[in-house]
Amino acid sequence: MSGHSKWANIQHKKSANDAKRGKIFTKVIRELVIAAKSGSDPEGNPRLRAAIIKAKEANMPKDTMERAIKKGAGETDGANYMEFNYEGYGPEGVAILIDVMTDNKNRTAGDVRSIMSKHGGNLGAPGSVAYMFEKKGLLTFDESVCDEEKAMEIGLDAGADDIIAEDGTVEVYTSPDAFEGVLKAFEDAGIAHESAEVTMIPNSYQDVPTDKIEKILNLIDLLDDLDDVQAVYSNLNIPADYQG
Repeated sequence: MSGHSKWANIQHKKSANDAKRGKIFTKVIRELVIAAKSGSDPEGNPRLRAAIIKAKEANMPKDTMERAIKKGAGETDGANYMEFNYEGYGPEGVAILIDVMTDNKNRTAGDVRSIMSKHGGNLGAPGSVAYMFEKKGLLTFDESVCDEEKAMEIGLDAGADDIIAEDGTVEVYTSPDAFEGVLKAFEDAGIAHESAEVTMIPNSYQDVPTDKIEKILNLIDLLDDLDDVQAVYSNLNIPADYQG
């Protein structure tokens, strides 16, 4: 089940933005608020459990996490967030899917549209690129902690769909429904993950000239840096030897 992994390259590139702790907290708090609207008990709310995992990975203080959950559950006053997505294309026709949570749709639309137009992208109609992505659970491990053989032994038994090992990283892909069970199986085995999330994975990847990659990644980073943007996905293929 091993093969060439392109997702890890995109995630690695985004890590520079993800290092901005304040931005991460803003995005995770919004996810906690939205998730808690369906119930403040994580045992009965899979989305909230996933948000709590993100909060813990970001080293969010427990009281900050609890305040966000109470706000979402209506126990305290707070902003009324809407969630939706934008679809469009970046330079070289690369598909871009943008997940948004905002309390001001007009502001967010203006911010996203401005960045896209200034950096070689354009927004498309609903459905124009969403079909190119599939929602998947994704767990990543350092190969020194969990090699491909061990990942297959634990992951496949727990319901994982695919295992990809490359460049020192092992990725375990699951359906959204199987994500928590697979995550728990690795945790019960005492194996620490580097990241764990339900995300959008491209069905196929698009090659572009090497000298255009940095421009596309810059657009993705600028979009991802907006407070109202929760996540940005693209089908850009980043070669393993890319040094940008």
